[in-house]
Amino acid sequence: MRFMSIVTAKDFMHPTPELAEAIHKIADREIKAGRMIDTAGLMPLATGARVTIKDGKLSVVDGPFVEAKEVVGGYAIFELQSKEEAVALAVEFMQLHKDFMPGWEGTCEVRAYFEPNAEGVCDPLAEARA
Repeated sequence: MRFMSIVTAKDFMHPTPELAEAIHKIADREIKAGRMIDTAGLMPLATGARVTIKDGKLSVVDGPFVEAKEVVGGYAIFELQSKEEAVALAVEFMQLHKDFMPGWEGTCEVRAYFEPNAEGVCDPLAEARA
């Protein structure tokens, strides 16, 4: 199963050198094991843009975004056997933040990729067929 881990925080912060090194070690281990497909940290909101459709109109707004309550700081994509395995990796990753960036607060959300016919997944076309 393919999973994405998405890290969010209140503010963008550069990782400490110790955290960057620890993250590199986990990434290297997971890439060598063939489990990590991709990973990246993301630049601050000020460097981004949002493309939105509201009331039938498309708009583009450059960052930073005043209304942003949390910032997506990075992501990782894994090929794993189970949700439990994905959560264990997220716990290990977040522990590094706790150990090497005291005071940092954030979340790592673990989401499985949508797969048609997957157990426990809503059928997005069910209403259209009803």
